[in-house]
This record gives sequence, structure tokens and C-alpha cells, in this order.
Amino acid sequence: MENNAFVRPARTGIASDHAGYWLKTFIIEKLKEWNCEYTDYGTDSENSVDYPDFGHRLGKAIENGECETGIAICYSGNGIGIVLNRHRGVRAALCWNKDVAILAKQHNDANVCVLPAHFVANEEAGEIVSVFFSTPFEGGRHIRRIEKINSGLQR
Repeated sequence: MENNAFVRPARTGIASDHAGYWLKTFIIEKLKEWNCEYTDYGTDSENSVDYPDFGHRLGKAIENGECETGIAICYSGNGIGIVLNRHRGVRAALCWNKDVAILAKQHNDANVCVLPAHFVANEEAGEIVSVFFSTPFEGGRHIRRIEKINSGLQR
């Protein structure tokens, strides 16, 4: 189930709240190591903040085409993921291990990898992001399902 061929993503955004700040700094170092272009949408410290502020920044960047992919981090991953999925064109998936990250890309064409900072270690998070970037969308029967997701969006 694992794909080992790393694919460098184009224009990645990354965001976290205070609970995900240290994991975000670790992932940014990985992005630099992988020569990935990224934009940091905050936060910039462990001072208490509200995850919707940073989830919306990343969501708007994807919606507007500033970023094609994203990485989002909060304590459980749930809050920031919910915020992101309110944005048109965002398919944020909570990825707590490599297998879930692979399936999120293969079956759901997820474009944001959401990490639960409290439940994954730094190195594990780096591996999750790596397989998320490296796994292609399978297409086929999954295209119809993605279209159904998009058809339900209202403005």
C-alpha cells in the first residue's frame, strides 16, 4: 500500500494553531529538506490562538489558487479540518497514519493533509506528509464520488 517515490508538490500552504506549532516547525524543516515551495499561514508561536483563523487563511489560499496543496495541524486535527472543508475546492483529510494518508489521496483526491499534533510524533508526521505528497489519485470510480461531493456545495 505504500508508495516510496516522493513527489514534490507545487505551492503548498501550511497552517496550525498553538497546539500544532511545534509540529508545524518540524514539518517546515522537512519541506525545506525536500526543496518544496511553501507558504506559512501561521501561527508563529505557542501563544493561545483560535484554529479557525489559520484554517480559513489556508482554505482561502487554496480556494483562490495561491496554493494547490496544504498541511494543517491542530491538537486533534478535527477542528482545523472542519474549517478547511468549508472552503470550495478543499478536501482536507485527517491523517493519523501513513495508510490513512495514502487512502485519502487514492480514493478522495485529498489536497490538504491534516495532522493531529497530540497523536503523532514528529518523524511519523514527516512520513505521513511524504506519502500524502507521493500518492496519486486513482481516478476511475472515485471521480464520480468527488463530483458528488462538489455538487453539494452551495454559495
